[in-house]
Amino acid sequence: MPVKINENYLLLKSSYIFAQINQKVNDFQEKNPDAEIIRMGIGDVTRPLPKAVIEEFHKAVDEMGSSKTFMGYGPEQGYSFLIKDIIKNDFIPRGIQISEDEVFISDGAKCDTGNIQEIFGLENLVAVTDPVYPVYVETNVMAGRTGSMGEDGRYEKLAYLPCTAENDFVPQLPEEPVDLIYLCFPNNPTGTTLNKDQLAKWVNYARENKSIILFDAAYESYIREDDIPHSIYEIEGAKEVAIEFHSFSKNAGFTGTRCAYTVVPKELIAYDSEGNPQPINPLWNRRQTTKFNGVSYPIQKAAAAVYTPEGQKEIGESIDYYMQNAGIIRESLIEMGLKVYGGVNSPYIWIKTPEGISSWGFFDLLLKEANVVGTPGVGFGPSGEGYFRITAFNTLKNTKEAMERISKLSI
Repeated sequence: MPVKINENYLLLKSSYIFAQINQKVNDFQEKNPDAEIIRMGIGDVTRPLPKAVIEEFHKAVDEMGSSKTFMGYGPEQGYSFLIKDIIKNDFIPRGIQISEDEVFISDGAKCDTGNIQEIFGLENLVAVTDPVYPVYVETNVMAGRTGSMGEDGRYEKLAYLPCTAENDFVPQLPEEPVDLIYLCFPNNPTGTTLNKDQLAKWVNYARENKSIILFDAAYESYIREDDIPHSIYEIEGAKEVAIEFHSFSKNAGFTGTRCAYTVVPKELIAYDSEGNPQPINPLWNRRQTTKFNGVSYPIQKAAAAVYTPEGQKEIGESIDYYMQNAGIIRESLIEMGLKVYGGVNSPYIWIKTPEGISSWGFFDLLLKEANVVGTPGVGFGPSGEGYFRITAFNTLKNTKEAMERISKLSI
């Protein structure tokens, strides 16, 4: 018998949205070699790692060069020194009690949000906001939970929660009971947020329906307004129903260095086929110890430097830098008469495309006429059609130049 493939992969779109964008940009650059393209599509940072992080990174690498301080395999869950710093700085100041064995260090929130679905049964009904970070959807497609994609661009077995200007980008509670709920706030791609009352509705829903919320807090460090929660665990009862994902990529520049963490509370349970409650924390621990060898010692030492006074000062400066870019983008686009969302508590700016121009049409316009690259909203889901995402992660110089170019277009 010939080898069989996992046919769920055939249900995916032909390529990941950012691969499509890269191909289009590369084709354009090949035909227009003199074009100076400004990339504001992918959410990759441009500022270097903080000096405090680099110094600790160097020290840890030097330790690896001595037999007295060399470190081999570390704990798959992460080193205690980093976990303690995370709890002390990210949770205790917000009145949240987390134990060390509830925190798992990893090589990226993308990996964790994609891998977490492995520990849940295929029969679970999954709900996603629409538009949505594609990884949430596509990893469930690969697993076999979603069925085929219909002509409307939606998978038949997913529950979609539209987020558009008409509902202020606030997802409405599902009309039918769902099991797993992906929420990302501040949101990628729209840059919008939920306040504490709005998030509390989701926690209450999950408690009432025995659902589990997969809460992506990768952009919490960009929050500026007081009533926006930095962690879902600020909401009473959330530890009973939510897993939370954090990243050092966007706040500390670890996109190329790779470090993140996931919180899996001990109170969190799901059920086996006979209806018996099963704690989730040991299942995730079992998955990680089997399929993951942990983040390297130098990387974790570098991540711990984020929490030093010097590290906090430096990452604060970087966040302010990107949010300055976000303000420039927002103000510039509003002056052009465009409807703009996000960019207040997030480095993402979500644009309503001009009347009669599709998401990809707006992409082509900006690329060809302004040599600026963003992301078509439809790449994040059907409700993203007619929208467009620009990131604030480029340099200040390029951000100003991009806005000047776009301002000269007839849109």
